Amino acid sequence: MSGLLIHNEKITDREAFVKSCPFGALEIQGDKVAATSACRVCGVCVKRARNGEAEIVTDEKILDRAAWSGVAVYAERGMEGIHPVSFELLGKARELADKVGQKVTCLLVGYQVTEEASELLRYGADAVYTYDHAALGEFRMEPYAAAFEDFIEKTHPNAILVGATTLGRQLAPRVAARFATGLTADCTILDMEENGDLVQIRPAFGGNIMAKILTPATRPQLATVRYKVMNEATPKDNPTGRVIPMTLPAEKLVSAVEILEVRPKEKEKTIESADVIVAAGRGLRSKEDLALVEALADALGAELAATRPLVEAGWVSPRRQIGLSGRTVRPKLIITCGISGSVQFAAGMKGAECIVAINKDENAPIFHIANYSLVGDLYDIIPKLLAELGGKNA
Repeated sequence: MSGLLIHNEKITDREAFVKSCPFGALEIQGDKVAATSACRVCGVCVKRARNGEAEIVTDEKILDRAAWSGVAVYAERGMEGIHPVSFELLGKARELADKVGQKVTCLLVGYQVTEEASELLRYGADAVYTYDHAALGEFRMEPYAAAFEDFIEKTHPNAILVGATTLGRQLAPRVAARFATGLTADCTILDMEENGDLVQIRPAFGGNIMAKILTPATRPQLATVRYKVMNEATPKDNPTGRVIPMTLPAEKLVSAVEILEVRPKEKEKTIESADVIVAAGRGLRSKEDLALVEALADALGAELAATRPLVEAGWVSPRRQIGLSGRTVRPKLIITCGISGSVQFAAGMKGAECIVAINKDENAPIFHIANYSLVGDLYDIIPKLLAELGGKNA
């Protein structure tokens, strides 16, 4: 990290030196000049100083890249086994590790996890490190973070991928903070440079740009990825990896949280698991017109989805929003109705096998990723599609 070092013994005019800061971040404290929390370490006062009254200093660790190797995946385990996002992360981890000739490892925390560990080996992990203890049967932050920390200290992975689930979004930041390293959330593209730097790309500024983020000065590099963003790894019939049991000291298994009861959530139909989706956008003129899109969804046996503006207007449930601020989907077919195709929305559905776009603006961005483009008013096109579908069903 960088900071401002002030050499008070060289200052001859304190008031003039304080005024040299354009942000008012310098102040006289007794017989000294000090930088306040408003200091941006911009270097203006250093440039204006004539006698070396101030300088910018760094206190960064010298990174030994050779000490960090491999791509690790945090395999999240729930009541129904390994979360599917973990298998997607394993596919991406293998791709990244192969670029630099390194191994893929998995961290698995829970109780009686032998079967799940074997499954992770089938999906391409070279080694699965298991923390298997009754105290880890349910998620509690302190012991899980302790296991994660112990795993990193003993294996030194170069990069770690975590699912952007409710659990992963709690755990990853805490682990990153313990190692004073970077964490990039909701990555849509990941790549690996020859020197081992993880290239993390995600939409920024409301989806208007794609930000390329690197963590060159610290390790490990952490990134979270949403479910359905990456391709799932291909399972092997004869895995060659190994399971490595790990242990934690008893004091690390203690938590201030006591779980009194676990109630399974009732299963619901979600757009993430749908094979066919019909999505509505701002091309709809009124909430009542949503019935037209719903009719098309019903005719196709599809799930209804929408863009953020319709959700914010209260027309559609937030559970049906597609995009980085909503859900990520990978259906076999998606039909977008009156959707322009912003970066935010496109990132949430571009993994679909077939994209059919309906929009009256022939220059709409959605047409750049669509497999089939229907240029025209949705109020004209959807009734014709319904008539065609009705005729075939008759």
